[in-house]
Amino acid sequence: MLLRVDGKSGGRSHGCYFIVDADVKNPQAYETDKQAAAASIAQNGGRYLVRGGKHEVLEGDWRPTRLVVLEFPTVDAAKRWYASDEYNKVKPLRLQHAVGHLVLVEGV
Repeated sequence: MLLRVDGKSGGRSHGCYFIVDADVKNPQAYETDKQAAAASIAQNGGRYLVRGGKHEVLEGDWRPTRLVVLEFPTVDAAKRWYASDEYNKVKPLRLQHAVGHLVLVEGV
């Protein structure tokens, strides 16, 4: 469980997380997307918690290929990033070079 503390609502704030499972088809071309996306994420108050590290499935039949977890302070901030001009300039590269599943979830 992840908890953000910022002095609001009794010290607790509901963060927001993007969970991405990306099957990268062209790793060299995908590098451009990774660099540009990182800049747009930071500009919109987000940060990487997981970025393609080693993973292990412990239950079920889900076989993720490349996992990414992004943290944003709020759902609105995450949606602003996803709809931002900065990210929409690079999103076509991701769609061209990777197949992904994206989930937006509120923290506790």
